[in-house]
This record gives sequence, structure tokens and C-alpha cells, in this order.
Amino acid sequence: MGLSIIDLIIIVLYLILAAVIGSLSGGKQKNIKDYFLGGTSVPWWAVAFSIVAAETSSLTFISIPGLAYLTNLNFLQLTIGFLTARVIIALVFLPAYKKGELKTAYAFLGERFGQRTQRFASIVFLFTRIAADGVRLFATAIPLAIILKAAPWFQDWSNFQIYLISIILIAIISLIYTYTGGMKGVIWADVLQMSIYVGGAIIALFILWRHLPADFSIPAEKWQVFNLDFGQSLADFFRKPYTLLGALIGGTFLSLASHGTDQLIVQRLLSTPSLKDSQKAIITSGVIIIFQFALFLVVGLLLYAFYHGISIASPDAPFHKPDEIFPYFIIHNLPFGIKGLIIAGLFAAAMSTLAGSMSSLSGSAMMDLYKPITKKNLSHKQELAVSRFFTILSGVILTVVALLFIKMSHSVVEIALGIASITYGGLLGVFLLGLLSQKVQEKAAIIAFTAGLLAMLSVSITPILLGQAPFVHWTWYVLIGSVVTIGVGLVSQWIIQRL
Repeated sequence: MGLSIIDLIIIVLYLILAAVIGSLSGGKQKNIKDYFLGGTSVPWWAVAFSIVAAETSSLTFISIPGLAYLTNLNFLQLTIGFLTARVIIALVFLPAYKKGELKTAYAFLGERFGQRTQRFASIVFLFTRIAADGVRLFATAIPLAIILKAAPWFQDWSNFQIYLISIILIAIISLIYTYTGGMKGVIWADVLQMSIYVGGAIIALFILWRHLPADFSIPAEKWQVFNLDFGQSLADFFRKPYTLLGALIGGTFLSLASHGTDQLIVQRLLSTPSLKDSQKAIITSGVIIIFQFALFLVVGLLLYAFYHGISIASPDAPFHKPDEIFPYFIIHNLPFGIKGLIIAGLFAAAMSTLAGSMSSLSGSAMMDLYKPITKKNLSHKQELAVSRFFTILSGVILTVVALLFIKMSHSVVEIALGIASITYGGLLGVFLLGLLSQKVQEKAAIIAFTAGLLAMLSVSITPILLGQAPFVHWTWYVLIGSVVTIGVGLVSQWIIQRL
């Protein structure tokens, strides 16, 4: 059972509505502060919703139910660390960021260490965000690809062509309101989009529950939240996915990096009128995210019951990737109208992250690289024109990168988090050096940052080259990278002072 004309109308109307609201709510931007920070006038609750929408993306909508279908609720442990990190960010990071007129997270590094450190951090952010959000954009193509494959007029299209049209559609709609509405437009569109995708997930949960077979059962181990298995050795412990300690520590450090040093989130926090507003926004987002992850994980467990736990490796399974399970249910089992609303919710989740990514990429490129390097004395109008060019360029690059992930067979949520975790350790480490130590100077900071990145590249890539199992699970990456960065920074500064 495919989509009806009613579903298609709902999806098209939603896409138009999101573009219109995002474009109009941004108002008229007079300068790059208006364009990238919404004139620092956005209410804290809207920023909180926007943060959740930005970090959710289509990955949560698609991959988290698939992850719960394959495993259990252990992933929820990470969210406790997510909330812990946001409290630390509110108390330690934000007071430093809200001083003066910072326009990006990396401007703090420029003021603390120097412009070379600022540029280095910005470049690392750009590459990380492009890779991670390229995966997220690709994830959005999965349900639309299922729809198009079932439609008779797309039977002759190749798999690549079907994914291509889906990716380009989402990218264009997101680009329209990011280009015209700026950060304020992105945030208000996020408020709409979070309402749509959470509402869609709740409706799907209710329908799933009502249509479970009479003899359904979910094994007790599928409901396990806390994983107290510490492995049979130290090495085994660090390799095991989602252990309690690994998830709490990993979730805390991952969120410290993603919400305390990533321009995608920091840009939103800088758009509030005051420090107190930013603090309320970041902590509230942490509370919301726990309930949201729980919602999508439970959807995955009910899908397990609905399909009687059939393995994705089974030739009889109607899906063969974990990321196809929930989209397949939506397309083939939900009633007309509801189906269109929930697919619109999926697109909402994707567009919120993609639009924020375009804005943060262009903002960092403009303010951390272009302006400091060129040192051109541009008018406000010229700065806006250059910023909008970077926004378009960001959209094109993300689209191209998304196409590279079409043949991926793993859960894309773990791929995206793994990519980000490789560089987040170095970023978080150098930020902590700047916040907590007044002795470390720029040369030592750059050496430390480089060491942290190289260490994590070695940890993540060496096992692949050797054909071995990973040394550690990705949830430990940020902690390891941060410790290496801080340690090398302190030692390097001590050596430099004595040379």
C-alpha cells in the first residue's frame, strides 16, 4: 500500500508551509548579526525546541527505532549523560561565550589563544559537520526511496536516481528558508518541525499499539535500559557497546563537545537575549531529549512485536536494513492521511538539522575564515551577500556528500555519531584548556589539538586497516580525544616555557 493523493498533498503543503514560515519569521536582516544570530532576540523556549530539532534530524526518526528493534533500550543511557553535559555547559561554557560580542563558538578560541587556533577549530568543525550531516541528509532519502520504488512510474529508475531526487528536494526546501530567513527563520521553522515530527511519532506509537497481534510478545531483555555488563577484561569492557559507565561518560563528553563546541548548537545559544536565557534553553533541551529518545526507542520495540522479531538477514523479511524498518511500516501499514503527516514529520526532522547545518557552516566560514583572512572592509550589504553565497555553497556540498553514503548498510545514526566523535575530542579538549587553564598559550594549544585529532584518527582507522575489531566503542572517543588534548597541551606548554 503506497501513498494516496491525500498523503502527497499533506507532504507538499507541509514543505511549502515550512519554507514560508522560515522565510517570513526571519524578518529583514540588516547585517550578519541579524542573519547568523537572529539579532540576539529569540526567546529561550524557541531556542530549546530548536536545539532538540537540530540534534534530532531524520536519524532519530529512522535509526533509533531500528536500533531498538535490533537490540534493546541501552541507548537511553546516553541521554542521562546528555543532560549532565548541558548542566555543565550552562555553568561553565555559556558564561564565557556570552561575554562580549562572540558570533561563533570558535571566536572564543580566537580571543583566548589567537586567530590560528580559531581558524584551525573552524576548519575541523566544517569537515566534521559536512561529513556527519551528509549522513543525516542521506537518511532522509530512505523513506522517500521506498515510496518511489513502489510507485509504477518510477519502476525504471535506478536506486541512485531515486535517492538523488529525494536528497535534492529536501536540500532545496531547507536552503530556501535558510537563505532568506537566516538563523531566526531556522529557529522558528524548527519549532514548527519539532511539533510535527514528535506528533507524528506519538500517532505512530498509538497506531502500532492498536494493531499489535493478539499473541505479541517482547522479550524482557528488550526492555533493558541499564547495561551492567563490564566485560571479561579491560579491553572487552571498552569495546562493548552502551555499557552503563561507557554510556554515561560517553554521553556526557559527546554532548559537552556537540553542544558546547559545535557551532550548530552554539549559534542558537548565542541568539538569545541573555546568559540566563541561554542556560534555560540548553538545560530544557536536555530534559526534552530524554523523553524524545524514549519515545522513538519504544516505537522500535513495538515494531519488533509487530513483525514478530523477524531478522533483517532473513530472506522473508520485507526490509534488509535497520533504517528501513520504521519507514517500511509507515508506508505499508498506516492509514491514508496519517501516513502523509508522519512522512512530513520525517522531512521536518531532516530539514531542521540540514537548515541549521547550512547556517552554522556558512557562519563559521564567513566569520572564522573569510573575514579574518581577507581583512576586507565590506559594507553590511556586502557581508550579507557573501554570507548567503556561503549558505548556498554549504547546501551544495552537503548534497554531494549525502550521495556518497547511498550504499551504506549499517545503522546511519552510529555512523554519524562515530564521525563526529573522532574530531569532537580534540575540539572539546582545546576548549577546556582555554576555559580552565590560563597558562596554556596558542602554540601549545595547536600542538595539543593536532595530537588529539591524530590520536582519534589512529584509534578509529587503525583497526579497519588491520581488519580487526575496534579498540574501543565510539562512545569513548570524545573522552580519549579530550584527555590526550589536555595532557599534550599542559606538557607542551611546560616544555615551551623551558626552552
